[in-house]
Amino acid sequence: MPRIARFIRESQLTVYHVISRTALQGLPIKDKDNDFLLGLIKKLSQFYFVDVLGFALMGNHFHLVIRMYPESDPTDDEIKERLQKYYGDELNVTGVLISDYRKRLTNLGAYVKDIKQGFTRYFNKKYGRRGFFWGDRFKSMIVQDGLSLVNLLAYIDLNPIRAGIVKKPEDYRWSSLGYHAQTGNKDGFLSIDFGLKEWNELDHKEIVRKYRQFVYETGAVDAGKGKTIDQKVVEKARKKGYKISRVERFRYRCRYFTDSGVIGGKDFVQEVFDQVKHLLGSKDERKFTPVGGVEGLYSMKRLGQT
Repeated sequence: MPRIARFIRESQLTVYHVISRTALQGLPIKDKDNDFLLGLIKKLSQFYFVDVLGFALMGNHFHLVIRMYPESDPTDDEIKERLQKYYGDELNVTGVLISDYRKRLTNLGAYVKDIKQGFTRYFNKKYGRRGFFWGDRFKSMIVQDGLSLVNLLAYIDLNPIRAGIVKKPEDYRWSSLGYHAQTGNKDGFLSIDFGLKEWNELDHKEIVRKYRQFVYETGAVDAGKGKTIDQKVVEKARKKGYKISRVERFRYRCRYFTDSGVIGGKDFVQEVFDQVKHLLGSKDERKFTPVGGVEGLYSMKRLGQT
């Protein structure tokens, strides 16, 4: 089968939702392992030019939402500072080295590869094993700021709820809401710029409070597949005249947060597609899919390369 083409925007600030799953059976990632994985992500996020917006580290996969900076954004001095901080002051930083790292430190693939390889080395050493830990290459999708982004972050923070691990999202310490609540966003690890202009005018605590309220109001929605609709649910919907509630709209959106290549407003999806379609080796023009129950929100699936 052909590899699935990845949507990448290298020339401008872009938000990505990254998902990666283990190749092992069951839930091999234990609490201490997630502690290491979180520390690794924090360390590499200080090295790469990214803002971490949200995350959820689970027993067999992780979600990560980052805003990645374009290659043209960091200055030579900023790159030099990060190189010396990461490798030590004794590193001889030359112009050639800066040029090479400018490309690497603004590259999504390199960033995720370092996370996954670093965790694999740790896991294999700790448990005395060899070979691959992660399954297929990671999934990524481009996300528009604003409503699309906030809904995505809520979807991710509700992962521990849907898995039945905790009753309140902030009780899970390996997720962004848990990190905000339990550490007070220690070291400023998480960005709280969710792309909502009306929130950015508030102080940090108020932004987090509003986000927590948003997650709670959205609720712990079951986004599982394969189950039939319970007859009681059908009867309840009939009584409401089949009007779509906010919770139901969120359920419709869930699959788009993992299966899409791009999600956002129609103009945004078209803009991104026009920017990346030359990478796909195809002249195919794809149609947008409206996200059920949400006016003005569209997605486009990932495309296979020819």
